[in-house]
Amino acid sequence: MAQIILLPKPKRDLTLPESYQPISLLNCEMKIFAKILAGRMSRVLPKLVQEGQVGFVKGRSVAKNLRRIITALEHVKRESKPTLMISFDAEKAFDRVDWSYMFATLNEYGFAGWFIKAIRTLYTSPQARIMVNDNYSEDFEIKRGTRQGCPLSPLLFALYLDPLVRDIIEMPAVRGVVIGKQEFKLAAFADDLLVMLTNPAESLQALLEVFKEFGTYSGFKLNLEKSEALTYMSVLWYSGQLGLAYYDTSECAIHFMPDVLDGDDMKLLQRVMEEMQPRCIITSAKQDQNLADFLNQTGSLESKQDGKPEVVLFPNTDFGLEVCKQRVLSTNFPFIPSHLTETERILYLSSVLPFDSSIMIRALGGLLKFLERRRVGVELEDATTGVPILAFKKFVLTEIVNMDQDTYCVLQIFKSEVHPSVYKLATGLKEGLSLYGIMNRCRSKWGEKLMRLWFMQPTQDLKVLNARLDVIQLFMLARNQEVVQTLQDCLKNIKNIPLILKRMALSYTKVNDWQAVYKTVYSSLCIRDTCRSLPQSIELFARISRVFTDDLHYIASLISKVVDFEESLSENRFIVKPNVDPAIDEKKRKLMGLSDFLTDVARKELEILDSCIPSCCVIYIPLIGFLLSIPRLPSMVEKGDFEIDGLDFMFLSEERLHYRSSRTKELDAMLGDLHCEIRDHEALIMHQLQTKVLEKSQVLGEVTEYVAQLDVLLALAVTARENSYSRPSYSQHRGIRIRDGRHPLMELCARTFVPNPVETSEETGRIKILTGPNSCGKSVYLKQVGLIVFMALIGSYVPATEAEIGTIDGIYTRIHSRESVSLGLSTFMIDLNQVANAVNNATKRSLVLIDEFGKGTNTVDGLALLAAVLRHWIRQGKDCPCLFVSTNFHSLLHLNLLPDSPLLQFLTLETYQDGDELVFFYRLKEGMATVSHAANIAALAGLPPKIIKRGIEVSELFRNGKPIRRPDPQYVEDQMARCKALVDKFLSLDLEDPSLDLQDFISQQVLPSAASIL
Repeated sequence: MAQIILLPKPKRDLTLPESYQPISLLNCEMKIFAKILAGRMSRVLPKLVQEGQVGFVKGRSVAKNLRRIITALEHVKRESKPTLMISFDAEKAFDRVDWSYMFATLNEYGFAGWFIKAIRTLYTSPQARIMVNDNYSEDFEIKRGTRQGCPLSPLLFALYLDPLVRDIIEMPAVRGVVIGKQEFKLAAFADDLLVMLTNPAESLQALLEVFKEFGTYSGFKLNLEKSEALTYMSVLWYSGQLGLAYYDTSECAIHFMPDVLDGDDMKLLQRVMEEMQPRCIITSAKQDQNLADFLNQTGSLESKQDGKPEVVLFPNTDFGLEVCKQRVLSTNFPFIPSHLTETERILYLSSVLPFDSSIMIRALGGLLKFLERRRVGVELEDATTGVPILAFKKFVLTEIVNMDQDTYCVLQIFKSEVHPSVYKLATGLKEGLSLYGIMNRCRSKWGEKLMRLWFMQPTQDLKVLNARLDVIQLFMLARNQEVVQTLQDCLKNIKNIPLILKRMALSYTKVNDWQAVYKTVYSSLCIRDTCRSLPQSIELFARISRVFTDDLHYIASLISKVVDFEESLSENRFIVKPNVDPAIDEKKRKLMGLSDFLTDVARKELEILDSCIPSCCVIYIPLIGFLLSIPRLPSMVEKGDFEIDGLDFMFLSEERLHYRSSRTKELDAMLGDLHCEIRDHEALIMHQLQTKVLEKSQVLGEVTEYVAQLDVLLALAVTARENSYSRPSYSQHRGIRIRDGRHPLMELCARTFVPNPVETSEETGRIKILTGPNSCGKSVYLKQVGLIVFMALIGSYVPATEAEIGTIDGIYTRIHSRESVSLGLSTFMIDLNQVANAVNNATKRSLVLIDEFGKGTNTVDGLALLAAVLRHWIRQGKDCPCLFVSTNFHSLLHLNLLPDSPLLQFLTLETYQDGDELVFFYRLKEGMATVSHAANIAALAGLPPKIIKRGIEVSELFRNGKPIRRPDPQYVEDQMARCKALVDKFLSLDLEDPSLDLQDFISQQVLPSAASIL
């Protein structure tokens, strides 16, 4: 029986269990018995364990290992070789020892008989109890770990660890420091291991694999908290697009995240930072204000402050796109073979990094600049030693499904087109025929924005997906269609509240803003009342019912009581309703009665004016005050003629002279500037109203968030109901099962659409190879599979009778080549990069779609590459991704290029040859096409019959191994003569002849000759 005493760790929170160090006390008899066993084992231990282990091994000292390390370091410095020294520490090393593995190791090292039985007695159902506050817990059984306080335990641990040390030393892939004929790799003291590696790009990965394999059967686990890994992250955010890259010192690798949508609230960036915990954040000094506000909250410009990451600002010029591209291309990375030419280096990097993600490339360039300036990890080395960057790795958040821009493009999830309106050409694009285009039935701008965000961030979180589907299912019911219509009518009035609140904070509110806030709040109350009538078991309805508080009533009531919308729209300024403020009402009353009063004043002024002045009037001008206005007389020519006794001339306007008299001065003193006073007073009330509304800004922000979710789910429900979609189900297994699946875009364009199934499991049929003639529907089927899976991963109903989707962590495609002049790559090189992306990143839970890979190069080379890629995945066995491949390489099967495997399944789409006509049934069936029907497809494409006939002849000759001869020589000569005559007609044409009729020339002379040639 062991008694466990808890000792508090210094400077720790004593309310947490991990703040205590357990100390186990064993009885004296057991210690004496274990001491005898340890004495006998210590005699043979130096002969059994590797020389690098010095902890608790008799006759070995730490000093010897220190001498080896110092010698290795001096040698590395002299040779200037890229070397990596890593210190590892095991997590609760002694406590995690698996007993079955420990005794198997003892047997392997020759311990047997009574000695091994004696050791087993120490590990047969050992009991322990914990003392807390002088009270003992109930007894419990210990099931793993060496016995604490036992003299034998350190020796047993040395034997337990020795297979790991031996594997590291003997593994060729892990290359240490070679001095003369000796190679130094490792020094160990109990669970503390120091490993020194040359060729780190390969050696580090092999070393980590050794640790991983050893831990699977021994219980050993690296302590990542003690083994501190520092992360340096570079971030840029522009116009809703986030790009980032970070350097991980534990791997000496740069991880990048291609450009992705992120809202103004930076929720995605927040999740990245929570997951990665960066030590330092690098960004541009000229970043977007939203990013600046976020970094001010989460980071600090100081190097160490309350555990916040340090924020480092670089000049915006360091983040220029071309500058960053050149910085990436010119950096010497150890993992790139040194013999590659400059062009080959560019091709290599283009297969690793998505250069079309411009914001990410800029962030990566800024990160490289930071690493170069800070010299992370090589601070004490020579200036010629660069920061070790051993790999580029793609980073995806744990719950987000990995998809690149090529996949979004080829599946037509988004498709931008130039707007047909000439008035909108300057502003750019509109959404074309795409999945987003047909599903975007949102009534608010925030709904559209959130739907695009959901499309860009498909998720693996089944809780989120099922919550969305529950809402859609309720809206799909016939009895709820009136509710759907009510909610959509309300959503039309939801405006851009965050922008309006921003204007309010800046005191720049317009009349339309007040009207928009009122409509939004009023509609939100209607939405709340409607949601309260729906089942509260659905989380979204419950939250709306709870979050849309009576503060909305308060805001609506306040605005309706204060703002006179009719007058405000008429005057285009904020006007207060009557009976809100008595002072304003009194001033407005005076202003309204001013007309009659001023007429009386003008009559009195006219009585004292010269008789030559026929008329006058008293007017009021805001900011100037009351003035006497008289018509300009014929005698008033020069400015001196404008002078009138008792009046002060002010200005001439529209043939009327304006003066200030004693009476107008009295009016200014008595009434003041009424118009300006009213406006100032109303502005003060508007400011007070703004303050009241801003105090309730939290509820308005929540309205925006939840209304956007409701808008998106209503849009998905309407689309699903109109197109007869069904609810998908999810499984933890790796497989896809779809019954009667349809292409959501193609079925809208075609008169009839033939549905097809999908069936894959964890063990069989994971690799589908489709063959068949062109236009039979292979590409449509591949895209159909991808779109149905994608729709399920955003929480939408899918175009199928039934669908069960297994775990999917990524969708990779090679269907269409997105060519770009900026990339500087050929079409086939782009194809290779897309396949390389799938090969390097796809896991056993990924979906891969490959269409006609290999057709962009020599037939033999293309076929060999396709076969090599397929064999690579076949070798992975049950761990291969779910793969759909369409190809016209029939030799793939005929030449036996693929091994027999239960993973393979050959499919084709049914056709029927009816004489010279090829009939497409578009129905999937098991099997493989043997002919391509190229002639029939050519005829459908409109090629002339002569060309098709000649193609058939050449194909038959080639297939039968016969020589291919040119057509009849006389026929060739006749054709050449006709072509020459036709060219001569064009050359003799006088285009300057006014009597020339080009249309007649083409129809009468050119077309008949051309028809005879073709």
